[in-house]
Amino acid sequence: MSNSFGYFIKNVFDFTLTAIGTICISPLLVYVAYRIKKESKGDVIYDGGRLGKNGKIFKCYKFRSMYIDGDKILKDYYKEYPEEKMKYAIYHKLENDPRVTPFGYKLRRTSIDELPQIFNVLKGEMSLVGPRPYLESELKEMGDFANTILQVKPGITGYWQVNGRSNIDFESRLLMDCWYVRNRTFWLDFKLLWQTIGVVFMKKGAY
Repeated sequence: MSNSFGYFIKNVFDFTLTAIGTICISPLLVYVAYRIKKESKGDVIYDGGRLGKNGKIFKCYKFRSMYIDGDKILKDYYKEYPEEKMKYAIYHKLENDPRVTPFGYKLRRTSIDELPQIFNVLKGEMSLVGPRPYLESELKEMGDFANTILQVKPGITGYWQVNGRSNIDFESRLLMDCWYVRNRTFWLDFKLLWQTIGVVFMKKGAY
């Protein structure tokens, strides 16, 4: 998918499938929003900054799965469990994140927290399939990998998500995302979307 026609086909595929999907899952979106609002204080949607194509920063939408005072909660948690800070440095994830609400854990286990990213796709900021949407603070750690990964839009799902997700360390994610960018095709995207369904239902590597 290296030519302009390939990008056009991918964009049409993204927009068409996402538009249809948004209509189909709208009742689920409303229900999740209600549960989040009922369980804890704060906005329903979290829109943290992420690195988009060519390094452009955009607001990546997710259902809020954490308490609003998460920074303080995490600081206290690291004081009690300093070894967890070391694990985060490797995986950029916490298996038992104290900031996550009870309903938030359910959202993360099923990846439903990422559903609002469909609106990022409709806005042209993301694709259905692509590299992980990296944090602004992770740019330095990405090193030379960023030159390859940021050539394309990040995706709701991707190669690393169906090959281990949170069980994969940060450097391995970078390698997987680079492999995807260099080998992406329409059929690979379709295959990864299909595999994502199985991974989500099996809840493999999610926390």
